[in-house]
Amino acid sequence: MSRVFARGPASLPRVATALGSRVWDTDGQSYLDASGGAIVVGVGHGNETVIEAAARQARAVSYAHATMFAADVLDDYAEALAGLVPVDDAHVYPVSGGSEAVETALKMARAYHLARGEDRHVIVSRRGSYHGNTRGALDASGRDGLRAPYAPWLGAAVHAPSPYEYRCPFPEAHPDGCAAAHVAALDKLFAEWPVAAFIAEPVAGAGLGACVPPSGYWPGVAEACRRHGVLLIADEVMTGFGRTGTWFGLDHWGVRADIVTAGKGAASGYWPLGLAIASGEVHATIAGAFTHGFTYSHHLVGAATGLAVLDALRPLVPGVADKGRFLLDGLRAVLAADERVGDVRGLGLLTGIELVADRATRRPYPRAHRLAERVTATARDLGLLIYHGTGCADGTDGDLVLLGPPLSTSEDELAEIIALCARAIAATR
Repeated sequence: MSRVFARGPASLPRVATALGSRVWDTDGQSYLDASGGAIVVGVGHGNETVIEAAARQARAVSYAHATMFAADVLDDYAEALAGLVPVDDAHVYPVSGGSEAVETALKMARAYHLARGEDRHVIVSRRGSYHGNTRGALDASGRDGLRAPYAPWLGAAVHAPSPYEYRCPFPEAHPDGCAAAHVAALDKLFAEWPVAAFIAEPVAGAGLGACVPPSGYWPGVAEACRRHGVLLIADEVMTGFGRTGTWFGLDHWGVRADIVTAGKGAASGYWPLGLAIASGEVHATIAGAFTHGFTYSHHLVGAATGLAVLDALRPLVPGVADKGRFLLDGLRAVLAADERVGDVRGLGLLTGIELVADRATRRPYPRAHRLAERVTATARDLGLLIYHGTGCADGTDGDLVLLGPPLSTSEDELAEIIALCARAIAATR
């Protein structure tokens, strides 16, 4: 019996090796990785250049505490990131994952306003959102099922409607007036509360399944934040590093954030790496007075790994948009006749499939049906790894399948993903 405090059932296969977009278990079964784990792996499994970069740094210096040493590898990584992130005059605070990055960003926002003599403390995020599982990140998150066990510890954040076009919260304004309605809702919240920051994913990830906002949403949100003196935090943990077809999700709308959080694809799974990236103005305001830190922040091997991943991504990112269209169009075509598929949506290689009990009314399956989990298990039996989400419709009910294969996945492999995904959905009742 394993003494590991496991996250999944005891019946899970045991992983043995992985290469490119394929993973093998100890029985020799091959799996096509259509989700990059949890939408993490961007450059593919088994990239020897990335592995060697991490090993080379570990051989030189594996660990040095950030209060004791500066390091060239950290400077090089931050300099390389500064030209890519949608943040002016970027300053990078490396941590160990997305949740830590969000915690760091929220504290940066609080520190920024205190340094300016303003006691702003409220964080505004969106219903149905997911920003991490540490306490502050979970409070910012708007997923009821994740929050419920810890509700007595939560309640500082305020949640605005999400741009969830399949189930638009503003039916009277849909579709042409949705963006303006969302901005008006934020204006109202920003006027009512001492808001420090607004945090949101450019494209909603695990919580709402690759929901793409209407075209005017992000420019309007950025302007509302400026009007009210609210910092804009873009949670790019899932959408960053080429996932949506541009280096970062905000790039699609030409919007700049005050703080960007990142993780997942930053190190492509080769190292636990997250990033809180502050603008020059935020950094200058709080530098020297930011009470924060982690033992493994500013990790040298993490920076070396991240730098090698950036180099590996450079030839891949320009092709993601075309691959994403191939995947999205293929899924829409093959799933069009399945009455349980309510919506197929996404941007780049981030694609969501929402499953419903009734396509005409968009009625979700009850949570007890566990359709998303069962589709995921069926797909695994067929040799396909996919990611799932639940609770999208109303916080409890609602089933999603989320695809986010490595950016290195070939068109032939994408075609295989499309066919296997359709088989998995059709075979699950």
